[in-house]
Amino acid sequence: MPLPEPAPLAALRLHPDDDVAVCVRALETGETVLDGVVVREAIPAGHKLALRDLATGSPVRKYGQVIGATTAAVRAGDWVHVHNLGMGDVTSRVAADAPTPSPLATQAGRTFQGYLRADGRVGTRNYLAVVTSVNCSAMVARRIAREVEARLGDDYPNIDGVVAVTHGSGCAMESSGEAMDVLRRTLAGYARHPNVAGVLMLGLGCETNQLSGLTDAENLASGDTLSAMTIQGEGGTSATIAAGIARMMAMAEAANALTRTPQPLSGLVVGLQCGGSDGYSGVTANPALGHAVDRLVAEGGTAILSETPEIYGAEHLLTRRAADPSVTERLMGRIAWWERHVAATGGSMDNNPSAGNKAGGLTTILEKSLGAVAKAGASPLSAVYGYAEPVTEAGLVFMDTPGYDPVSATGQIAGGANLICFTTGRGSVFGAKPAPSLKLATNTAMYRRMADDMDLDCGEILSAGVSIPAMGERILDLMIRTASGEPSRSEALGFGEDEIQPWRIGAVM
Repeated sequence: MPLPEPAPLAALRLHPDDDVAVCVRALETGETVLDGVVVREAIPAGHKLALRDLATGSPVRKYGQVIGATTAAVRAGDWVHVHNLGMGDVTSRVAADAPTPSPLATQAGRTFQGYLRADGRVGTRNYLAVVTSVNCSAMVARRIAREVEARLGDDYPNIDGVVAVTHGSGCAMESSGEAMDVLRRTLAGYARHPNVAGVLMLGLGCETNQLSGLTDAENLASGDTLSAMTIQGEGGTSATIAAGIARMMAMAEAANALTRTPQPLSGLVVGLQCGGSDGYSGVTANPALGHAVDRLVAEGGTAILSETPEIYGAEHLLTRRAADPSVTERLMGRIAWWERHVAATGGSMDNNPSAGNKAGGLTTILEKSLGAVAKAGASPLSAVYGYAEPVTEAGLVFMDTPGYDPVSATGQIAGGANLICFTTGRGSVFGAKPAPSLKLATNTAMYRRMADDMDLDCGEILSAGVSIPAMGERILDLMIRTASGEPSRSEALGFGEDEIQPWRIGAVM
């Protein structure tokens, strides 16, 4: 007689000290779960179940860390969410009990098929790009890109396409200072990106962000692979389109002559993103991605953690493994900047999570951040960068960016990320040209519902019992295949240009 199938997991306690468990499925009133806890009300999947009685004002722990404090009395079996859990006193959260993780031993040997560039960096794609200095040249840039792409057709098989790097800035701003520096640094990062073989810089002509100022400030020299022109200087739209097509087609021959060759994993620079997060993000996809990051770093590769507002409350998990005190000091300096910035605009760091995050089970920014930091694995934190600064250190690094995914990924790509790994629980549709973007689903239900957009189902950690290390190995294998030319789902669907959004800092004049 066959043994009965085990009952599906109903709720998961992530740490022995936790006050709440994550509901693996929707729970009904009266169910008994986790050694006798009786569910007192219906609780959606991905949300939190109270494991013990908690008085008003009590700290609440998940991942063994404080995620907030109760705003009303809670009984074991209650649903814990926005109606009874708030930030509480952030300064009193218990942080010292989290052990410092151990990094993996250094390894070497795996390779991917990439494009070795003259500066020693490695491309995972081989694009041409039109980079605009100002919003006023955006339409012309897109027309040039689409026309050149059509002319390339099947005759240039080693060129992946033509990217129009457009944005909504470049004028009505100060001609110098932080806002201009950030914009120019971002645009230059795309122009010199390892996934780009040839660039046309395109301006209108009268904008604040003059092409000459941009190229001089960022040491972008004209040559066989970089050309600059303005619409006013060429005599208008039609003349500019014609001239732009000619210049880019002249670059196409050399770009098409480039071929993929075996490159060590030290050539991979992976931007880590999470968007549309849910209650499963810190349980499945993020820790699995963290394992893949540790494997990549052990091979000499680089991973960029970002989204500063989304590490708030979990920064201690990074500072305790900083390579030296200056790394800690710089990270905490950026946290302090964000606290001042949010306060000056009348907001709160807890305005993040978003409505979608909360619908998926996340309640406070502390909870969201603790799950988000899991993407960073256990590797030492080797450096902290400003937005869109060139990433030159290998290993796990941090880049200061907003939490808004397009702005954050734009900074990472400008810094040199040649691949993006994007975890999502609600179901993000995102691309990141010229870097391929991999979407890692946190739960199987969403993966099946949005299979066209998802690259991997990390929800199998809960739905099929796959271990986090095993899923991490799947992610690393997917990274390598994608870096070697296998299209991501977002590439197959054509996403990637509209998501280019440089961080706009300062007043619009």
